[in-house]
Amino acid sequence: MNVRLNIIILILFLFGSLKCLAQQQTPQPGAQKSVYLTPMCVYKGDTIPYVKLPTVYIFKPLKFKNKREMAKYYKLIRDVKKVLPISKEIKLAMMETYEYMMTLPTEKARQKHIKAVEKSVKEQYTPRMKQLTFAQGKLLIKLIDRQTNSTGYELVKAFMGSFKAGFYQTFAALFGASLKKQYDPTGEDALTERIILMVESGQL
Repeated sequence: MNVRLNIIILILFLFGSLKCLAQQQTPQPGAQKSVYLTPMCVYKGDTIPYVKLPTVYIFKPLKFKNKREMAKYYKLIRDVKKVLPISKEIKLAMMETYEYMMTLPTEKARQKHIKAVEKSVKEQYTPRMKQLTFAQGKLLIKLIDRQTNSTGYELVKAFMGSFKAGFYQTFAALFGASLKKQYDPTGEDALTERIILMVESGQL
């Protein structure tokens, strides 16, 4: 059965190739030729097309114990899709803020800029944060650590000082969260990491 199937596939492939070749050799009168531009690279003295293929991740199929566990998985997918873009925005904002601060001449000027940034961040993100669920908020804290290699607590401490870092940590603790929470892609957050990789590659 498998041999027959392979033969049929081979015949279809050859037929399709011959058909394409015939169409190339006998163009229709007045037909316009299609031109495809691709990036090029030089390899061992030859110029060849360079096409970057997307990464495809292959994981072991998941097995759910029950419908509740399955629903929890699909909820995590929705949460990641909503929170991941925000964590990337925060990473970019942190990088831009740090790079700009390095150009300022005095500590006073840097502190003034930090206050302006803090005000801007509150105005921009407060409405969006209010739309997040508690679970999404906790996930965001972890994804910030994933994107920046620094916990939320470390970032606040670096930019705003120990006092504000402690204040925000205490405030988060009142709701059962922690700015010191680290992302663990091979342990507690392995399933989240799997989802992120598949979302980023377009597989989810």
